[in-house]
Amino acid sequence: MARRNNLSHISIPELSLVLLVGPSGAGKSTFARKYFKSTEIISSDVCRGLISDDENNQVVSADAFELARFMAAKRLKHGLLTVIDATNVQPESRKDWIRLAREYHVLPVVIVLNLPEEVCRRRNQSRPDRNFGGHVIPQQISQLKRNLRHLKEEGFRQVYELRSEEDVAMLETITRTPLYNNKKDEHGPFDIIGDVHGCYDELCTLLQQLGYGIDREHAELISAPQTTNEDGYTRTRKPVFVGDLVDRGPASPQVLRLVMNMVGNGSALCVPGNHDAKLLKWLNGRQVQLKHGLEKTVEQLGSETPEFLEAVKTFIDGLISHYVLDDGKLVVAHAGLKENMQGRGSGAVREFCMYGETTGEIDEFGLPVRYNWALEYKGKAMVVYGHTPVPQAQWLNRTIDIDTGCVFGGSLTALRYPEKELVSVPALQQYAVPARPIGYNADSSLSVQQQYDGVLDIADFIGKKIVDTRYSRNITIREENSIAALEVMSRFAINPKWMIYLPPTMSPVETSNLPGLLEHPEGGLQYFRETGVQKVVCEEKHMGSRAIVVVCRNEDVARDRFGVDGEGIGVVYTRTGRSFFTDKTLEQAFLARVNTALETSGFYHDHETDWVCLDCELMPWSAKAQALLQQQYAAVGTAASQALPAVTAALEQAVRNNVPAQLLLEKYRGRQQQVTDYVAAYRQYCWPVHKLEDYKLAPFHIMATEGKTYFDKDHEWHMTNIRKFCETDAELLLATAYQVVTIGDPESEQAAITWWEKLTAAGGEGMVMKPHQFLTTDTKGIIQPAVKVRGKNYLRIIYGPEYDAPENLSRLRSRGLGAKRSLALREFALGMEGLERFVGKEPLQMVHQCVFGILALESEPVDPRL
Repeated sequence: MARRNNLSHISIPELSLVLLVGPSGAGKSTFARKYFKSTEIISSDVCRGLISDDENNQVVSADAFELARFMAAKRLKHGLLTVIDATNVQPESRKDWIRLAREYHVLPVVIVLNLPEEVCRRRNQSRPDRNFGGHVIPQQISQLKRNLRHLKEEGFRQVYELRSEEDVAMLETITRTPLYNNKKDEHGPFDIIGDVHGCYDELCTLLQQLGYGIDREHAELISAPQTTNEDGYTRTRKPVFVGDLVDRGPASPQVLRLVMNMVGNGSALCVPGNHDAKLLKWLNGRQVQLKHGLEKTVEQLGSETPEFLEAVKTFIDGLISHYVLDDGKLVVAHAGLKENMQGRGSGAVREFCMYGETTGEIDEFGLPVRYNWALEYKGKAMVVYGHTPVPQAQWLNRTIDIDTGCVFGGSLTALRYPEKELVSVPALQQYAVPARPIGYNADSSLSVQQQYDGVLDIADFIGKKIVDTRYSRNITIREENSIAALEVMSRFAINPKWMIYLPPTMSPVETSNLPGLLEHPEGGLQYFRETGVQKVVCEEKHMGSRAIVVVCRNEDVARDRFGVDGEGIGVVYTRTGRSFFTDKTLEQAFLARVNTALETSGFYHDHETDWVCLDCELMPWSAKAQALLQQQYAAVGTAASQALPAVTAALEQAVRNNVPAQLLLEKYRGRQQQVTDYVAAYRQYCWPVHKLEDYKLAPFHIMATEGKTYFDKDHEWHMTNIRKFCETDAELLLATAYQVVTIGDPESEQAAITWWEKLTAAGGEGMVMKPHQFLTTDTKGIIQPAVKVRGKNYLRIIYGPEYDAPENLSRLRSRGLGAKRSLALREFALGMEGLERFVGKEPLQMVHQCVFGILALESEPVDPRL
């Protein structure tokens, strides 16, 4: 061991397991408290105290160390530096910590406090709780010194030794050095390039297509393109190579020259591939077999200078196994990387990065069967890799394989990040024949991700869940609500592959105190006024059924984008994920009309998409609520309409007979009028549905298209773009009427109130008030995305015919809106998050975390009349 004395500074890896080693009394605990956070320190003495209330109770040492190991494991699992404060003077006591560090792929570091025996004895004597026998400290020191020189051999990457109190006093700082793979502060944009394998011409063409200037003759980068992000900052793009630069192709030395030049001047990053590692072994004089393309590289390097070969050796030897980029959102490794290995350093990590995993089996081509680690990947970072050639770049569970077999006659592919756009150039020729045909086991027209999405893991949908959303705080889904949602989704829902979004519930405006009214636009204006919103959009509210319409340009798009084959061009479903149409032929005819309108209006062209998700109202209400109308509303209306006239007639006769029943007569006349209004209210939202033309669809939000969501657009934008395609089929599609209101302008506000009064007087349901911007926030978070203002007569359907009787209205005015509004905000955030995940091509499980979450939240005990 190289002992380091007189140290003023110690540097340790930012993620490491630090062992403090030394006899009792060496000052390990004092040292730990001085240089590390209290939460980073796991003390064997403290663990004894936690278990037995006595830190010196040696009887419970085994349990104490079991507890210490458990806590250390949890910290290392979450990527946190951990310090072990124990004597650790015996090799067998250190062995378990080395094993733990390897298990979690962190670097083990040892700091030895090898202080003189008299110092340790003096310190222990000053502590009455440390009544050790006189033999303990000499024995510990002897055990320590016996194995000091072997600490490196035990597996410690860094060893520091402090031999005296003066050495300890001279130490000023312990700094934490980021691991070489930690490039989290590099945010791109990046162009990640798949396995090159000596295809120099294709590499130059791809780089030029990406916007880079390349001097092909001298293998040098001349210029790099720039990208301006949404914040207005312009950044230079940087290539990242996933390794396997050499072998099989015609110009491995030229590829090496170009990449070495780019990496050397800081304009590119590169990780090693297994072929690069094998070349390094050959350059180092190791015994390797010249096959799998290495023989071509060796032949091509035969005409190169010794200086170039030495530079290649130094370059490959210096490559880092993988990189963690963009605040941990992106990981690049040659063969991919599991979540628990990302940002870690160990031999196992490097091995996995270059070779991946095998099952131990051999296939019919005599090659090892590779285990597809990406099938089980659920990490937050996007992993970009190569190593396994595929016919086309292949997404699977937030990972993408971009080795598209250029050297085998395929193409060379780059992934643009963060855009997630793929750019490819075809191979000029087939330079090698693969031992295993590329894509030989592909037996489906669906992508690997779509095939994998065919079966959802129930573990993702049961129990308590916490969903992380980018637009709001983390949202908790209770276990009991998950059970109810699972019942709905498994028994009644449409094909889950279509279900990319569920809309949020909507809260009413504040309760009105105006005579005879429960809701009035002033309540909504006041709410937005108080939240600081300066402009709102008031949209006519249609009495229909909330419907989500997903429509594709054709069935090929439905298969390629949604993984749905043989189910037509789309689907129409309800707020709870159920199919709106029981007649699938009628549904597809309906969608065909919508599709034609989108095509004719140029919607697909203008929005650069082949599909769209729309949030709509589908009318009439009776089309979906026929049973509710017959069994509840019509039943009440019919019974009351038959009974009340007879009661009123009897009371009128009694009054004529001078019976003092005038007040009772007036009461029942009022009830009869209330029932008449009640019947009229629900009847106007119902009409017979016999054919397609009997339906009306009123879209009001364009939720998503290919690669885009529209949360950054205001509601006028949505209304304008929706009107364009609605006008092409006015018989089916209804462009919703709306008004823009300036908050604080009395004339503008009164115009909205007057409009609402006219709508409701004519029998309309009312209107919805929304902030002008789709997504609006204040210091507390998201502002209600919409509040509804329902008309007096429409509310009879909700609360019953006699709801506006003074005694009933007084009671209803005490209704609380807090739970409803909280529910609306959580569902709104989940809905946006789910769509963002879908357009970002995340796996269906991640999309359904949000969709399922909304469905589960609907089971919360909130008054359904609100």
